[in-house]
Amino acid sequence: MSATPPQTLIAAKRDGGTLSVAEIEAIAQGIASESWSEAQVAAFAMAVFLRGLDRGEQVALTRAMTASGAALDWTDLRDGRPIVDKHSTGGIGDKVSLILAPALAACGCVVPMLSGRGLGHTGGTLDKLESIPGYRCDVPTDQLQRICMEVGCAIVGASADLVPADRRLYAIRDVTATVASLPLIVSSILSKKLAEGLDALVLDVKTGSGAFMVGRAAALELAEALVAVANGAGLPTMARVTDMNQVLGRTAGNALEVGECIAMMRGEPGDERLMRVTSALGGAVLARVGVADSADEGAARIERAITDGLAAERFGRMVAALGGSADLVEDPDAFLPRAPVVRPAVAARAGHVRSIDLQALGMAIVGLGGGRTRPNAPIDPRVGLTDVVAPGDRVDRGQPLATIHAAGEDGWRLAAIQVAAAVVIGDEAPEPAGDAVIEAVEAAA
Repeated sequence: MSATPPQTLIAAKRDGGTLSVAEIEAIAQGIASESWSEAQVAAFAMAVFLRGLDRGEQVALTRAMTASGAALDWTDLRDGRPIVDKHSTGGIGDKVSLILAPALAACGCVVPMLSGRGLGHTGGTLDKLESIPGYRCDVPTDQLQRICMEVGCAIVGASADLVPADRRLYAIRDVTATVASLPLIVSSILSKKLAEGLDALVLDVKTGSGAFMVGRAAALELAEALVAVANGAGLPTMARVTDMNQVLGRTAGNALEVGECIAMMRGEPGDERLMRVTSALGGAVLARVGVADSADEGAARIERAITDGLAAERFGRMVAALGGSADLVEDPDAFLPRAPVVRPAVAARAGHVRSIDLQALGMAIVGLGGGRTRPNAPIDPRVGLTDVVAPGDRVDRGQPLATIHAAGEDGWRLAAIQVAAAVVIGDEAPEPAGDAVIEAVEAAA
């Protein structure tokens, strides 16, 4: 029997039909092998954008995209430690991965964290790590697994042979206005995580002005879909919906965020909200794999790993194994690049910080050179913001709203205007910020 032509499968979804598992597998293989043309892949993406996929189709597409390439095989490497990971939908100053991966390793887990680069207003984990001189994100799979077993964690990029169907489909979605399709977002995120061969996954779905999903209802919908599809595909998964209406931590910018994480892991006083999100995510996954009896106990173990320096030791070993200096944790200022112009953006009036447009802050960092608006564009790891005010803070006229780290005077001037415009100051204080962790989403029983 001859294979079903691509146009037949596209038409079926265009007309609202439900695709079978075999049909979805054929689509994924056609995308990965490039037997489907770019026009056909684009038409399929648009059909899904308009018609959606039901839960069964989403599970099938996720599994099929995972099967389109290689996967990490831990069969001959397992030593009793659970293999876990975390994924975030991204936000301004979201540096949780840099702390959580080594903290989980210190708690007895193996963490093969395949991460990505930033695009638009949110930063990328690989961009942050590549601000460390010598750090290599593109390592072969066997080296990734060896480092994971020796150190406990490795944060790198996905190799080209992992999930090729998603790589091609995403590139086409990016130029066909179909990136925002929830079913395609879900399958894109989860197919790469299934390829890691995990025992459990925790998801951090951000909501707020600096998040991909600004509205809380949309963020919750995404979290519930991710958890349902991941568990349906055989990967035990839970999610936390977290707040992104203020910078997470005290810095935003690649090398600046690495420096903040190192300081926190060395036991220096850190941002409470950053610790809260990190420990909540870590605690959830430790409880899921049986390392802790509850999420609260797991969160306490993650905090101890951070404050006692155990996470710092793992982070330092990971950096050294991936090409960076073994002395980074002991003396980060000797290695992390620093911007030549460091000056504040100041408040034009006195009052209370009512709100902050975090997307605007993110774009200010992009304007400084610290982010990218097109794939593969170079970035300046030195630039960014520190000491950003938070909603509720009281400021006087002329008081800093943030310290800008810029490559030159012109960059500082533009960023100062953007930062001042992003911070809304009023006479009355806003309602107190709630918990940084808004809601837990667990698999249905």
